[in-house]
Formats: sequence, structure tokens, C-alpha cells
Amino acid sequence: MSHASPTLVPAAPAVSQEPGPRERARARLSLLTASGVALGVFAVTRIAGIAVLALAAWTRDKQPLALLGRSWDSVWYLGIAAHGYGRTLAFEPDVIHSDLAFFPLYPALVRVVTALTPFGGGAAGLLVSWTAAGVAACGIYAVGARLYGPGVGTVLVVLWGLLPHSVVLSMAYTEPVLTAFAAWSLYAVLAGNWLWAGGLATFAGLSRPNGIAVAAAVIAAAACEAYRIRRRGGRFSHRLWTGAALAPLGWTAYVLWVGRRKDDLLGGYFEVQRLWGSRFDLGRGSLHFVRGLLVRGDRFVFSVALLIVALAVLLYALLVAERAPLPLLVYSGVLLLITLGGSGFFESKPRFLLPAFPLLIPLARALVRTARARPWHATVVVCALAGLSFGYGAYLVVLAQTPL
Repeated sequence: MSHASPTLVPAAPAVSQEPGPRERARARLSLLTASGVALGVFAVTRIAGIAVLALAAWTRDKQPLALLGRSWDSVWYLGIAAHGYGRTLAFEPDVIHSDLAFFPLYPALVRVVTALTPFGGGAAGLLVSWTAAGVAACGIYAVGARLYGPGVGTVLVVLWGLLPHSVVLSMAYTEPVLTAFAAWSLYAVLAGNWLWAGGLATFAGLSRPNGIAVAAAVIAAAACEAYRIRRRGGRFSHRLWTGAALAPLGWTAYVLWVGRRKDDLLGGYFEVQRLWGSRFDLGRGSLHFVRGLLVRGDRFVFSVALLIVALAVLLYALLVAERAPLPLLVYSGVLLLITLGGSGFFESKPRFLLPAFPLLIPLARALVRTARARPWHATVVVCALAGLSFGYGAYLVVLAQTPL
């Protein structure tokens, strides 16, 4: 199996090499089958994590499904799903929490599920999140397998399911929804399906504030492809620019809608975020927090968050060194920039990085090489990651009093 380094933006295949309908159907079937295997492995990791969390919850006389379905931001999303926007909590003149800070796609999906099924808000939220996590796992596999082979694709899914904060993928949170749209949008870019890439990026932008990273990746890849075609003297299809134009529409539409409600079209949404204590200041707030953390030796959760963010920076450097495709670099880079440059909620930064699955590609490739040479070593690594993920996830949800 050849794992040659990919180009920054995949070139469109020559007309003479265009596969026929039978070949395309066979390729889709093969991808579907292999994705099913990766999905099964991912499901096993998350079921095991939920089982450990449930045991921890029962020892504390708590209900695991209630913890998974109604913790922290989940309550805000379920409130929007049930009653629409309009809830505000004022703590101080400069600390006002408004539900306008939360993007609309996830609560809209929850509302659809509650309308079509007998499930209540918490159960519907979990159904949406678990389904999205499965779709995301298939998309992550598809990206990894297309670039580096099915082995790397499967390991990439396993690593994503065993991140320290992967318990969030089993909760009523929005990270699985964003990752699902992001993974398949990036796959569409790599395959040259620009309309799909732009359309999926639109929905990614409606799911979370950092969903704009998907649009940035699509636009950057489209611009690079247009430049490459123009240099060769060719003509590019309208699908290229249409996909690029579609990509930021979801994020932009919601930000402007909030701005209109707050009578400040361009700044209203960012004022809502500021009153939550969250703003983009190029990392000044984060550096101030880290300095205090190192001096005081603050709580365990914050120390782990600092370590994870530092590892994310290192992994991005490795991703750049491996000359990963441009859309993956832009997507991961924008997510990392938003995470590092944003102040407030330092303990949540590892969760903000959950959708940045391309950061795991260097680890996945290294683990595949290790598995071929020393299978026992790879097994030990995976088991250690599983123990860390399951134990720390249970601690975060059941014991820690720190917002996720």
C-alpha cells in the first residue's frame, strides 16, 4: 500500500482517467464498508467510555444520562430548542449571559427530533450528538484513508475517540455536529466536489462560532485551485467559486442576525460574547491566565488544559512539517488560532480543539508504522490512551466542578 505525500491541493483528474459509473459505485461501496468498520471501532471506544462514566456516576448517586444530556452548555441549547432565543442571565453589569451566544443548528436539530419522536429534550440532544459523532467518525476515516490509506484512516478515528476530552462526543454538545460537517466538507474539497464542500461548510458555520474555520479552508483551497488552473491557461468551472461563496454564508448569516437584534449589525454578536467573558485578543488573556496558573499551581483541570493546548501547537507544527494538504492546514490552523487567541473559559479550550482532527494525523501515521513493526507497543499505547480518556472523562463530568 503506497502512502505517498499528498499535494497541497489535489489536482482534478484528467478527462481520460475519469472513472465510469460502475467504478464510482464500486469505490463508494468500498468507502462505505470501510467507514462502517471505523464507525464500529469508534462506537466501541465511546460505549466503553460511557460505561466507565456510568460506574463513576452511580458511586456518587448521580444519573449518567442526566449528566450527559443536561450539563453546562447543554442546558442553554435545550432551552433554545424548547423556547427559542431570548434567555438572559445578568450577574454583574459587565457579565451578562445571553443565549444569543449559541449558534442555531444544534437546537434546531434537537427541536426536529423532539417533534418527530417521543424523546424529551435531553434524550433528543443525545440522539443528535451521538448520530453526529458517528457521521463525523466516518468522515474522519474518509479523509485519512483518502490521503494516507485505510490503516491511517481507522487509527485516526480511534485517536479522535480516545482524546482526553472525547467524553464531550457522548454529551449533548455541538462539537460532534461541527466535526461531522467539517470532516465531510474537507473530504469534498479533497475530492474536488466544490458545491458539496461549500454547502457543508455553510452548515458547519451554523453549528458553532469556530465553524468559520471550515469556510476558511474551503475558500483557501478554492483560491489555490483557481490560481493553479489559471497558471496552466485553463478555465475553471463556476462550481469552484459557487462553493467558495457558499462556505461562509451560515456563520455570516447568524452573526448578522444577532447584530440586527442587538441594533449593531457588525458588532452585536461580538458584544454578546464579550459580556460572556469571551473575546479575541490575540492571546493576551490566555497568556495572563497561564502566567497565573504557573505561579499559583491552580486546579488540575486547568493544568491538563494547558498541556493539551501545548500539545496541539506541537502537533500542528508536525502537520505542517508533513506537508499536509492546504485545506487541512488552514482548517486546523484557524481552529488553533481561535482557541489560542480567545480569552476566557481556558478550561474549555481542549473542547474547542476537538473538531481539529487533522492534528492527529502525525500521531496516526506514527502509530500505524509502530503497529507494523512492533504490534505490542502499539497495543500498549492505545490501551494507555483509552485508560486516560475514560478516567479523565468520568472525572470531568462526574467529579470536577469546572465548566466543560
